[in-house]
Amino acid sequence: MIRLYDYLPSGNGYKVRLLLTQLGIPFERIELNITKGETRTPEFLRKFPNGRIPAIELDDGKLLFESNALILYFAEGTPFLLADRFQRAQVFQWLFFEQYSHEPYIASVRYLMMHPAVQDPRRTIVDTMMRPRGYDALGVMEGHLKSREWLVGERYSVADIALYAYTHVADEGGFDLAGYPAIRAWLERVKSQPRYIPITQS
Repeated sequence: MIRLYDYLPSGNGYKVRLLLTQLGIPFERIELNITKGETRTPEFLRKFPNGRIPAIELDDGKLLFESNALILYFAEGTPFLLADRFQRAQVFQWLFFEQYSHEPYIASVRYLMMHPAVQDPRRTIVDTMMRPRGYDALGVMEGHLKSREWLVGERYSVADIALYAYTHVADEGGFDLAGYPAIRAWLERVKSQPRYIPITQS
């Protein structure tokens, strides 16, 4: 069985959990507390040199890390990854956007707010740089979703899963979504998908 190394509050881990559940793929979840350094042990680093979750160990022993690589791997050959060449490139576009323009700000601010005791130099730039850039990312999404139901094409895909993960808990980082009606409607559409699970469900 697939082994998923995870940390329950993590949106990156949630992406993989949600997709595996929606695909009906069984997995064993192994909880690692990132605030206690459980992904920095020599044993974990021998398998996953980036020292982060999520990571997977396939039933044949192959190892893979980075959340968006994982969801692309499992989505291959399924309706969650569109077959059209241009639309696939658009999926990749939103996955890169999520990791470069969205996650570093929305997810990181949430992490800092959820773990006030963690010493982190980024705390000095939360209000001056990180939260404004998070709102910039939300603005890009709002503008795109005003004229469509899903991020790519006319179908729910891993692009939606990737950006849903941290957008739907953005309020935990102090982000106010009241002024983003298209995003809020999209969040409800994602929640209505078959086999949906909340981020709190392992």
